[in-house]
Amino acid sequence: MQPSPHAIELPPWFVETFLDFREDVRDARAQGKRLLIYFGQDGCPYCKLLMQTTFTETRVVDLVRRGFVPIALNLWGDREVTWVDGRRMTEKQLGAHLKVQFTPTLLIFNEKAEIIARLNGYQSPPRMAAALQYAAERLESKQPFADYMQRVVAEPASATLHSQPFFLKPPYALQRKAGARPLLVLFERANCSSCDELHRDGLRRREVAELLPKFDVARFTPKDDTVIVTPAGRKTTADAWAQELKIVYVPTLIFFDASGEIFRVESYTRPFHLASALEYVSTGAYRKEPSFQRFIQTRAEHLRAKGQTVDLMK
Repeated sequence: MQPSPHAIELPPWFVETFLDFREDVRDARAQGKRLLIYFGQDGCPYCKLLMQTTFTETRVVDLVRRGFVPIALNLWGDREVTWVDGRRMTEKQLGAHLKVQFTPTLLIFNEKAEIIARLNGYQSPPRMAAALQYAAERLESKQPFADYMQRVVAEPASATLHSQPFFLKPPYALQRKAGARPLLVLFERANCSSCDELHRDGLRRREVAELLPKFDVARFTPKDDTVIVTPAGRKTTADAWAQELKIVYVPTLIFFDASGEIFRVESYTRPFHLASALEYVSTGAYRKEPSFQRFIQTRAEHLRAKGQTVDLMK
């Protein structure tokens, strides 16, 4: 028996196709459905969590089965796929083409084979259900995905923003000069349970706290009218900039150097991955290793070789 090409065991309602996504979009359209593509990888605790929690929740399962044709890809797989523009490549080449830096990553397509929603990282059942509802009801022509998600997804959370002593104070002139510390911009909002967790746990971890001084850190909310000067030197508001950057998920962390944006984290992230992101940028590793996932694997192996216990979800 051939080994499964999929990194994590999948629900039985995922479908197998010839991985010609032009045909898959057409087949989905003929059924009155839309195409959903999932990227996973071996050893991914977030993928396992998605499959064991979100994709077992009754409402989510019902939404997927009624409205979508779900197809799974392995981020490091070698199966040949045909992209929507006709180009042929392997699964891992497609992942690189789409700049998939986090698993799971889910893409939802419309009938024109255009990506209308992208979900990077683990999604809780309420967030996944909202994204599926948005696509199933064809709402992309009526409102931006980010606005919809912020309006409809409500989880128990603090009604106030958290403060940190290392946050930059106004006026916010965010330009970077050559040789300066990289800039970390955090977008978050009140009533955000993941933001609460970031401040309660992630930012307090020793390995994270030791890396934060290597950055200038600015915090904004997506609907904030605070005046800023962007890293490109343009005067605008935090709200307008968030729209330009297509902020969908909070918290989102975006890293900049003198050349502009270099990396972002826009998914549910536990402290190990947060520390890995800070190290990835602060050491300049992003210049040599374009794949954050490869960097994480190497970092974990290095820590284990030193006798440290590595738990990706702690």
